[in-house]
Amino acid sequence: MRLDLYWHTLRHLKSRQLMGQLSRRLKRLDLELKWLPQVRESSEPVWIAPWRTSALDGKGGFTFLNERRCLSASGGWNEPDVPKLWLYNLHYFDWINALPDAMDARCAAASVVMWIDRWIAENPAPHGNGWEAYPASLRIVNWIKWLTHHKRAGTWSRASILPSVALQAHVLSQSLETHLLGNHFFENAKALVFAGCFLHGPAAHAWFERGANILAAELDEQILPDGGYFELSPMYHCIVLEDVLDLLSLQRAYPQMPWTQFGLTAVRLKNAATAMLEWLAEMTHPDGEIALFNDAAIDIAPNLTTLHRYAGQVGVAASLTARADGIQANTASGFIRVNRGPLSALLDVARIGPDYLPGHGHADTLSFECSLGAQRVVVNSGTSVYSEGPERLRQRGTAAHNTVVVDDHDSSEVWKSFRVARRALPQDVRVDSAEEPWKVSAAHDGYRRLAGCVTHRRRWEFGPRSLRVVDRLEGKHRRAEARFHLHPRIQVVLSGSREAILSGPDGLAAKVLILGGAARIEQSTYHPRFGTSIGNHCLVVDLEQGESAVALDF
Repeated sequence: MRLDLYWHTLRHLKSRQLMGQLSRRLKRLDLELKWLPQVRESSEPVWIAPWRTSALDGKGGFTFLNERRCLSASGGWNEPDVPKLWLYNLHYFDWINALPDAMDARCAAASVVMWIDRWIAENPAPHGNGWEAYPASLRIVNWIKWLTHHKRAGTWSRASILPSVALQAHVLSQSLETHLLGNHFFENAKALVFAGCFLHGPAAHAWFERGANILAAELDEQILPDGGYFELSPMYHCIVLEDVLDLLSLQRAYPQMPWTQFGLTAVRLKNAATAMLEWLAEMTHPDGEIALFNDAAIDIAPNLTTLHRYAGQVGVAASLTARADGIQANTASGFIRVNRGPLSALLDVARIGPDYLPGHGHADTLSFECSLGAQRVVVNSGTSVYSEGPERLRQRGTAAHNTVVVDDHDSSEVWKSFRVARRALPQDVRVDSAEEPWKVSAAHDGYRRLAGCVTHRRRWEFGPRSLRVVDRLEGKHRRAEARFHLHPRIQVVLSGSREAILSGPDGLAAKVLILGGAARIEQSTYHPRFGTSIGNHCLVVDLEQGESAVALDF
């Protein structure tokens, strides 16, 4: 492995992350509970309405990431041949708060208790995937959500469950993911707050205090001034927005906790949730689902409609304005939304992510997506895998996005599963809607590390019934191509190398004119969900003399 990759990756880390790496290797965990956990009195919280079907089916199999497996009788929680992300999902226990599959309420509750008991029996602390801090954090929250909802039924009054929740929180409090920070650290703190509210006792108070202090600081760090989530993934934005709404629900159920003392006022959380909802609305296509920038996939997190409904239930009075023609520039996060006529376009003029946490970033600077009406037309390729390997690298690479590839290099040096060395920085972002056509332009320096010291400049021009994309390279290079990935429902017929006809559902028709450069069609794949790969077409335009221009007329 090239040492410069390590250097350009590690030099951005915070000292806190480096100390966290050292601590997690040296720390010995205390596994002894010194108090008998009791349930704290509360009103019943309102949790997000179930929005997906349970991963557990009637035959005892689990489907995560579009892959079905059954656990062996002897365990199966840590099978080495099963992808780690699939096993993580098994340990999350998200499915217990989902829609049960063909089970009445009593049978569903009994099934949940059985699986909780089985997890406790087959996963002794601190061994296996389930005791890693991130799956432990999600499981603690999911168990507490289920337990608070079912406590009056008495279905879980068993000696093992409360001590297990307390032990999980006790272990988590010693293994917070300071080596990663970001969404993992946020989930750790949220789980401590949940456990501190749900259980009563001296340790519970300490969990609440520590988690609340972390969340108060991380809200300022992770939620940007325009409401965007700082890892710049619409999927993780939805996850963290649900977290904020969960905290509001928890506040209403446990008003006796010292929320204000630790900086988690209801007003602050509501303001954050409102800003996040408004940002999410700008990053949602007319089909109701998120844009696929950076690590993002549909159905992993609740969508805008579900989150907006949940927000109303916990007292967030956010009204989402109807779509109107105009340009919305989210300058803090670096995404621009353009609505004009039937066209909705989302432009990425953002950094790849926080300097110290770019792991969910893709080499997609100056990429874009667009829809005509409710149909997506130009799409990023999405994310179907997190496992290290060629496919993960391909999906993170520049060629899987709608931007320019220079000399077969990525605009940012993505490597391994979640690492980035040298990163493209956006420059010269300009927005002008005062004259026809509306224009958005930007550049990035990601290719200046190459021998030819190349700068990529792109300009989008929006007419009443057209979109023109103009690319120009400054610096020396051998070859370059602009790539435009089309949604699988869009058919393309190329006439020579200068014109293409697009067609799609419900009579969708558009013409693509190659005003500069030469075009060809390549087969590609689209990954809107984890575990899925759908064939599609990619329009590839070779730059001529360092320039290309592509016009979409509709």
